[in-house]
Amino acid sequence: MSQHVLLNSIDHKDLKVITTRSSALGDNLWFGLTFPQEFRSIQAHYPIFFHKDATTGQFYAVALFGFKQNENLFLSDAGWNASYIPLSVRRQPFLIGQQTVQEDGIERQQRVIHIDLDHPRVSHNDGEALFFPYGGNTPLLDEVGEMLEAIHHGLSDSNRFIDVLIEHELLESFTLDLELDNGQKHQMIGFYTINENTLAALSAEVLGTLHQQGYLQAIYMALASQSKVRELLNLKNAQG
Repeated sequence: MSQHVLLNSIDHKDLKVITTRSSALGDNLWFGLTFPQEFRSIQAHYPIFFHKDATTGQFYAVALFGFKQNENLFLSDAGWNASYIPLSVRRQPFLIGQQTVQEDGIERQQRVIHIDLDHPRVSHNDGEALFFPYGGNTPLLDEVGEMLEAIHHGLSDSNRFIDVLIEHELLESFTLDLELDNGQKHQMIGFYTINENTLAALSAEVLGTLHQQGYLQAIYMALASQSKVRELLNLKNAQG
């Protein structure tokens, strides 16, 4: 269950957020949303693939943390063992909302911060404060605002990126067959990757347009990130 409410310094003046990482706090994710502007940081640690929402049919870029539901191979008793955590994960328990405001008699939409009061990270006793005792945002809340704004713009750009990939038929489904050192076999299905043959056949004009849009670099970063599957497999084997 979730209880999303508009965050404010009156009703939530004593709220705190736990910033450590563990399964109990909701970090047992096997993948998380990402977007082209984040690919440079993501590809240094995680494979980047594409996932199709079964309900809407919308494609999303994702960073892979494990090979099955509720498996995050970067989690240990020491926390999250990577120097970069995707913004879509770090932003929990916050999310961006819309609010109608009046300015000079004109209504407009304004982005605001919502919080999930039922999220395990939300506490009155443990964690970091969101507001100072005498009012004002703490640095944590300011950082959250910047994160949510980056995600908002990043996902908007990602929608355009996906549209371009679909337009040029660059997405293809694939099956990842894995065999562990202990002989166990796993098959991961339901994800998509960049079709390298189609990419190689694109005209110079199309490649030039992709480059101008900043998407050609994102495509190559997504392809390069697939080398991280081997490191993910090593983490899986290390668990025995």
